[in-house]
Amino acid sequence: MSIPPVPTLNAQPLTPPFDGFIQRQIDAARRDLAQRLGIDVAAIEVASVEEVTWPDGALGCPQPGMVYIQVLIEGLHILLRVGDQLYPYHSGRNQPPFLCESQMGLRAQP
Repeated sequence: MSIPPVPTLNAQPLTPPFDGFIQRQIDAARRDLAQRLGIDVAAIEVASVEEVTWPDGALGCPQPGMVYIQVLIEGLHILLRVGDQLYPYHSGRNQPPFLCESQMGLRAQP
């Protein structure tokens, strides 16, 4: 299954080495996923990192029944991989990255 499009504006793929802020966001996402899965952080690969402009306060991960502020928000879309499973993390401004569970079920291409 391919990765569904994430609603962003001006997505810019980033490549290592990452600046300090971006690296801290990636590290936080990896630690969160390691804790959720009960695995070592070293087992988590960074599949991609993009600087994005989210179209609203949902940060590309709207939840049913929620209302979000309608402003553009700068953030990151971090895609982590464990085996053939992909885990999308979203962040905005100074907000820590969070797992966008509504986009779960993604599989990496072989």
